Amino acid sequence: MNFETILFYFFAASTVFSALRVITARNPLHSVMFLVLAFVSSAGIWLMLEAEFLAIALVLVYVGAVMVLFLFVVMMLDINLEKLRKDFLQWLPAGALLATLIVVQMVWVLGDKAASTGLTAVKHAADYSNTKELGRLIYTDYVYPFELAAVLLLVAMVAAIALTFRRRRDSKRQDVSWQVNVKRNDRVRIISMPATKKNDVSGADEAHAAD
Repeated sequence: MNFETILFYFFAASTVFSALRVITARNPLHSVMFLVLAFVSSAGIWLMLEAEFLAIALVLVYVGAVMVLFLFVVMMLDINLEKLRKDFLQWLPAGALLATLIVVQMVWVLGDKAASTGLTAVKHAADYSNTKELGRLIYTDYVYPFELAAVLLLVAMVAAIALTFRRRRDSKRQDVSWQVNVKRNDRVRIISMPATKKNDVSGADEAHAAD
């Protein structure tokens, strides 16, 4: 057993342990931290497979951005831990069954000779660029699936914006078209009032004082 094999088993054990702790930890803050550890361990495995771009993207995007957002949300929310863990044992058999099914499928796929062909990591030269090779495959052999995924993400983003800014009765918002098309008569009402002379006002005050 060489050093690379030992390193692989270390990262694999760390990933599995942290993934289990994500769903078994009582404190949501601890679950987020264990999820960060799972991402970092997975990035280590990808580095061993010479997938440097995916490993760095996993650390920068998920650990550096998404998980920080999750951490702030968990720390700001007042979560009732007792209510959150009340139905944990009730759904434990279903979760165990689903996990067993996933493990069986992974063993079946990885154990198939036709599917596992070429899974051995190939050592490349020092000037090999994983990012360049990934970009070449995406924009040549997989350009249509890449564009389809981009369109689906765009549709999802537009749908999320539309659902967020939909008109609701309990929300106040500006109607820009109504503000632009408003007329003067709708905002200002001009009233004609008779003018009063200064002498008349002073005489009226003197009469009021005499009374």
